[in-house]
Amino acid sequence: MPMLRFIFCWLLLAFLGCFSDVCYTMKYKIGVNYGQLGNDLPSPQEVVPMLQKMNVGMVKLYDANPEILKALSNTGIKVSVMVRNEDIANVSSNQSFANNWVKRNVIYFYPGTRIITVLVGNEILSDYGHNQTWYQLVPAMRKIRQALLRYNLHHIRVGTPSAMDVLNTSFPPSAGVFRNDIAESIMKPMLKFLNRTKSSFFVDVYPYFPWSSDPKNITLDYASFDDDAKNYTDPSGLVYTNLLDQQLDAVIAAMSKLGYGDIRLTIAETGWPNAGDLNQLGANIFNAAHYNRRLVRRMLADPPLGTPSRPNQFIPVFIFSVFNENQKSGPGTERHWGLLYPNGSRVYEIDLTGKLTDSQYMALPPPPPPYRGKLWCVVDLKANMSALPDAITYACSQGNNTCIDIQPGKPCYQPSSVVRHASYAFNSYWQQFKNSGASCYFNGAATMVTKNPSYGSCRYPYN
Repeated sequence: MPMLRFIFCWLLLAFLGCFSDVCYTMKYKIGVNYGQLGNDLPSPQEVVPMLQKMNVGMVKLYDANPEILKALSNTGIKVSVMVRNEDIANVSSNQSFANNWVKRNVIYFYPGTRIITVLVGNEILSDYGHNQTWYQLVPAMRKIRQALLRYNLHHIRVGTPSAMDVLNTSFPPSAGVFRNDIAESIMKPMLKFLNRTKSSFFVDVYPYFPWSSDPKNITLDYASFDDDAKNYTDPSGLVYTNLLDQQLDAVIAAMSKLGYGDIRLTIAETGWPNAGDLNQLGANIFNAAHYNRRLVRRMLADPPLGTPSRPNQFIPVFIFSVFNENQKSGPGTERHWGLLYPNGSRVYEIDLTGKLTDSQYMALPPPPPPYRGKLWCVVDLKANMSALPDAITYACSQGNNTCIDIQPGKPCYQPSSVVRHASYAFNSYWQQFKNSGASCYFNGAATMVTKNPSYGSCRYPYN
């Protein structure tokens, strides 16, 4: 009987990829997100050996890049490909388009490249600027599934990654519920599809964000799996030892309220930033290493730990991300989630097999103290200067009187320099809107400084 069980598990792993709690420990490895928003990244042919050396078991792409898919061929690494958000409408309305997408992006590379999942869109339900696409999401998922069946690829699952903001309430975990604008119209039919096709609910879950926005009430220990963290007891009586479990159980509670509490979870993205802007709390190598090291050990525990509402249930996980990506927009943390620098060296030591404990790693330098002083946003002198006029136009079109002081005759007009005018415009914009999420980035043209850039009668605003 034990030999039969072993043979069954081996066959399941060989042909389907193991998601079973019975045999996952035989082959399961941590996954990574392979983003490409950088102008200094190595070629896929160079990247794949890096992934193999790190013992990566799964790779999630944000498209179906043919060069990457070719490079992953015959590696045994499980691959998730993605239908881009802009293609959802065509897929949802046209089965032939869906068939051709699968033929071009899956069939052409399979089975040499071990594609196990097709993801339809990425966090589309967080994009309020394209909310009409929300209603095309589930029909698109169905058509991709039909296309896979057409080619007898029954075992390739279909899903879509969702951010935590699909929830209207996530605390306490037992009160988790989906947003009113999507619960019945989109989430319920999606969950029905996932349940029928035995697919996972893919969720992007980052303890870093709730912790960094409320560090007084959420401790760093609790956000980073520290054994000394104070526990939290939900009104349901479940006891939580870390923030990730709390967030995952909020998603499970929301699914349960719609009648689909048994659908499996897959963590499509999680991680911790290894650097950021001076005003971004806790974004450093020390915290990133501790979070991801402990995450790996927790997710590969044998038997699986699950969550308080689903104990002993295995949850696949993809760490974000392989590289620091220098062309991502937004705050500085957006460009610093990588396990590797673009030259292939490790940002910090990490064992993706989960065998090493904290004490077995080389000691890290302590994190820098949080910056408490004033900051201004100005031109980065290493930036492409040809991009400054358009950036000035954008900054000056936002808010009230953002650029009044760089108009002719005003105190910051002279000397009439594109760099000086851009610095004033960047800072004026950022100071007005930083508390509502604005970043000092401007497509890489801006940086933060700790010295007041005011000169003469030109006073740079500070809020």
